[in-house]
Amino acid sequence: MTDGNLRIVSLIPSGTEILAVLGLTDAIVGRSHECDYPPEIQDRPICTQPRLNTEASSSKIHDEVNNLLQNALSIYEIKTDVLEKLQPTHIVTQDQCEVCAVSVSEVEKAVASLTHTAPEIISLKPNLLKEVWADIERVANVFQVDSLKVLENLEARVKIVAQKTQGLSQTENLPTVACIEWIDPLMAAANWIPELVTLAGGKPLFSITGQPSPQLTWENLITGNPDIIVFMPCGFDLDRTRQEAELLTKNSEWQKLRANQTGRVYITDGNSYFNRPGPRLVESLEMLAEILHPEIFQYGYKGETWELL
Repeated sequence: MTDGNLRIVSLIPSGTEILAVLGLTDAIVGRSHECDYPPEIQDRPICTQPRLNTEASSSKIHDEVNNLLQNALSIYEIKTDVLEKLQPTHIVTQDQCEVCAVSVSEVEKAVASLTHTAPEIISLKPNLLKEVWADIERVANVFQVDSLKVLENLEARVKIVAQKTQGLSQTENLPTVACIEWIDPLMAAANWIPELVTLAGGKPLFSITGQPSPQLTWENLITGNPDIIVFMPCGFDLDRTRQEAELLTKNSEWQKLRANQTGRVYITDGNSYFNRPGPRLVESLEMLAEILHPEIFQYGYKGETWELL
């Protein structure tokens, strides 16, 4: 299939970023309402919409999500009329998390209703860094493009961080790190995040690499008493994260936390970076390295994609 015949709809931001890094931006004809990077895809038609109010508070969003899932509804709906018009040859989606994007079953249902085309569905399901790299390779293979240079570059950047932090565990106690993925209720970030923390020279608390994100009680947080707390709520940018995190600091228990007392609480743009299992997880790693070990790393992300709370 020549590039001119390719018509790809991406229903997940990380999928869009993978396509872009592989040089397939021009073949993307439609996107999800959350696909916003690279900037040049923002003029493509939007094929999904949320069934909930994403401007609501963390706890309200959480309740609405649970409500929808209990009623066996997807959190997002596909605009089949838009899909029908676009006549895609391929649809990129995911079955990693039913809260992150349209579910595969929803996509299959939508595809079954199309009259003109039967697009191939490519579903991504990474839980670890190496699985993200494997997804990049898989997408490249589907579209017969080369992923070698892209992957070599990403892996080289990871290696640079890992080599610089490798010696730390011998010479000093590594800081314990709590990465917070949701604020009300409290949830620790998992999947690839503990792996990134380890590579960046920290000891991840409360979550296990490759596993789903666990809920966290205040008792857990106080008992674990992390050296560093990094907020990276799913779907929130830096400003929204600041607003949400500041609500948490009003809890009387907050004052007991070592990270608060030593001024080592950070907010990040989790939506653009940490929550997206695509090529920008490498930037996410570099940000964590900068946060955890400013004496070693200075990439220049501070103030742009992460800040002190």
